[in-house]
Amino acid sequence: MINLLPRYLFNFVVFILLQVLLLNNLQFSGYVNPYLYVLFIITLPFSTPKWLLLVLGFITGLTIDIFMNTLGLHTSATVFMAFLRPFILSSFSPRDGYELGTRPVPSDYGFGWFFKYMVIMVVTHHLFYFFVEAFDKELFLSTLSKSLISTVVSVLFILIAMLFAKKDSKKL
Repeated sequence: MINLLPRYLFNFVVFILLQVLLLNNLQFSGYVNPYLYVLFIITLPFSTPKWLLLVLGFITGLTIDIFMNTLGLHTSATVFMAFLRPFILSSFSPRDGYELGTRPVPSDYGFGWFFKYMVIMVVTHHLFYFFVEAFDKELFLSTLSKSLISTVVSVLFILIAMLFAKKDSKKL
């Protein structure tokens, strides 16, 4: 895992910069918010310890909160997503478990597997984020629709980002 540190540090910086400098400045009528930075947590190796997932989720969310001035909303949603990640991965686990050295990316487990996993991760993040942001039962339907529309747009941005991802022919 230590030999992957430069790659994931680079991914972290790129996802944060894309989110802060580009995606936060796109205007989708104030209703749609694409969050590409969640891809950092989604693509961490299977062997990442649970405690480290939570720490990385906290650092990632806190960094976005600092730039967006959102007072812990992204931090809580990203930590929640990082907390659920092992459970979601275990529900999609192959019969023999995940192979050593593989990552949750399309090149290792196929597009269908990655798509299902990624959508569930993004949905959990967005539902948590938007419902904590609204924190009003009167706004349930509008918050739900905002969450789902933002999920669709985020998934599209993540799929586009994955097209640009480096294809590794070797297992790590």
